[in-house]
Amino acid sequence: MNTSSIRQKLVDYLQVADDKKVEAIYSILEKEIDLITINWEDKHFIKELEKRTAEYQNGTIKAQSWDEAKAQVFGSIQQQRG
Repeated sequence: MNTSSIRQKLVDYLQVADDKKVEAIYSILEKEIDLITINWEDKHFIKELEKRTAEYQNGTIKAQSWDEAKAQVFGSIQQQRG
């Protein structure tokens, strides 16, 4: 079964699962969910995001695209495997 099918099965299940099961699943994943959830109301987060964006735009810091970062990581792994 592919990941897309699994996701859909989970979505479907959560719609009908009883409250205790939903709470149990959430308790297992709560910390991870909190890590990936962006709070757009958090003024400190927004300020930091704006600061980093400005640093990137004015050239204070160098950034890489996601593709460049992946290529660098995978290239490093391949070199280690040699």
